[in-house]
Amino acid sequence: QVQLVESGGGLVQPGGSLRLSCAASGSMFSISDMGWYRQAPGKQRELVAAITSGGRTNYADSVKGRFTISRDNAKNTVYLQMNSLKPEDTAVYYCNARYIWLVQREYWGQGTQVTVSS
Repeated sequence: QVQLVESGGGLVQPGGSLRLSCAASGSMFSISDMGWYRQAPGKQRELVAAITSGGRTNYADSVKGRFTISRDNAKNTVYLQMNSLKPEDTAVYYCNARYIWLVQREYWGQGTQVTVSS
């Protein structure tokens, strides 16, 4: 059983910064690939950034150079540092965890709202 809880969202002006946190329960965090996804109203959920259990990172082209994903295995927490925020970054941001044991297992947090004003 894995539980993910996001925090750190809020209202920010264009050009501002936020840091999102995702705290994971359970013992599988260190072997999990972690990701941040976002979904704006009327749009598909999209991958923003991912970090593997080995520390390799990938980013959506739209956030490269602005966002940084990191993890602290000792704290069972993954972070998303968001700088130079734009109105188009407005969305609900979701934490995702995946690991494979016989089959792929996937878990989602409840999401945290990020709003970048115009």
